[in-house]
Amino acid sequence: MIQRIQSIYLLIATLLSAGLIFVFNLWVEESGNKFYVIDSFKSENIVLIITSALFFVSALITFIAIFKYKNRQLQFVLGRLAILINFILLGLLVYFSQNLSGEINVSEKGIGLLIPIFTIVLVVLANKAIKKDEELVKSVDRLR
Repeated sequence: MIQRIQSIYLLIATLLSAGLIFVFNLWVEESGNKFYVIDSFKSENIVLIITSALFFVSALITFIAIFKYKNRQLQFVLGRLAILINFILLGLLVYFSQNLSGEINVSEKGIGLLIPIFTIVLVVLANKAIKKDEELVKSVDRLR
């Protein structure tokens, strides 16, 4: 059912991955310009474009997982996939937040770099609740 706690966790993770990327910057360049995820699409660097696309893929997967409450196994797998995507995203963001031989000059890191970490935590909490529901259903089936 949609009102379960794992649905709330997944909804918050979706809002983090899809909504807050427009609010919080990833970093501030040396010229003083704030760099948001949407600015990656204007970049010529293919890895930055993939990074911004991964934010939206993560949001889409967690959103789809909300409505798969009847199939808890698929919901659990989608959660694991979202965790994997966010770990890849986190690695790419850490890679780009460092000074890379003049490609990107980062003078100040923004709070947007923490969005994948918060998303991972929320999806892990959702997967824990999904597993707990699955064990409850299996224990009730044993009693029948």
